[in-house]
Amino acid sequence: MGQKNHKAARPASTPGRQHTLKSPISCTGTGLHSGCKVSMTLHPAEPGTGIVFRRSDVRRGGIEIPALWNHVADTRLCTTLGGDEGVRVGTVEHLMAALSGCAIDNVVVELNGPEVPIMDGSAAPFVFLIECAGVMEQDAPRRWIEILKSVSVGDHERTAMLAPGKGRSVSFEIEFDNTLIARQKFFINLGDGVFQAEISRARTFGFDHEVASLRASGLARGGSLDNAVVVSGDRILNDGGLRYQDEFVRHKVLDSIGDLYLAGAPVIGHYHGFRSGHALTNDLLRSLFADKAAWRYAAPTASQESPSEEDWPAEALAATA
Repeated sequence: MGQKNHKAARPASTPGRQHTLKSPISCTGTGLHSGCKVSMTLHPAEPGTGIVFRRSDVRRGGIEIPALWNHVADTRLCTTLGGDEGVRVGTVEHLMAALSGCAIDNVVVELNGPEVPIMDGSAAPFVFLIECAGVMEQDAPRRWIEILKSVSVGDHERTAMLAPGKGRSVSFEIEFDNTLIARQKFFINLGDGVFQAEISRARTFGFDHEVASLRASGLARGGSLDNAVVVSGDRILNDGGLRYQDEFVRHKVLDSIGDLYLAGAPVIGHYHGFRSGHALTNDLLRSLFADKAAWRYAAPTASQESPSEEDWPAEALAATA
């Protein structure tokens, strides 16, 4: 079960202001599904730019794709954005989670391939890149999305929900027909440094018996024990085992944070997922924005930046039980 006693500290910078990177920074890695070697550079961007992906390897000058829910083109085992001329950028969720966790509002992500490099399968390498580049406060107010009423999608087998609440909190529950994973629950109240400490190092995972069929479908071609936790029956095949006892559900929380940042701004409220994934979270955002009475743009108050337990919505409290 997740932690329920985090008290988020006020950041040194101003939470109500937008942020970008102080300087560009680059890395090279392999695409999890494409297997392609990809170079990526994170560029500082002007206020109001948002998160934008630029494929520099196509068309002179490249093609840019906004990191927004309505540009999601595929959700099979990852989140893929689609742009002009059929150009796509896959596996954006881990980088998006790192940008969300580090409160980066504006950045241009330049890639020379079809997929964000998987690195070690978590968001920690991207957090490291952001910290190395440095974070710069910008002279522009930060826009937040406040949830005004509960919105949910799914059925009795899997569900994703957003509910009103002060601050930003996430809960998740997974259930697998595997004795090693079984049923796991996690709740986290996001605040300054909490994502980095509790979520960022959780790696993506899969099962060894699925590898052949995934690769036959054109997926997981770059997957290895270096970038994913692989489960074989009741054993972890990776040297060193798990980073957290409940690393599986923590990674699902990580994915959710990344997919939710495709809203285009931080979400004030509570997200709960029950056996949900990329597709259902995107469906949730589409349902949210289709209902103008369910949300509004707002600036965070002091209590929303660091809410107490009394401020958590009923759904969040139920998730800690």
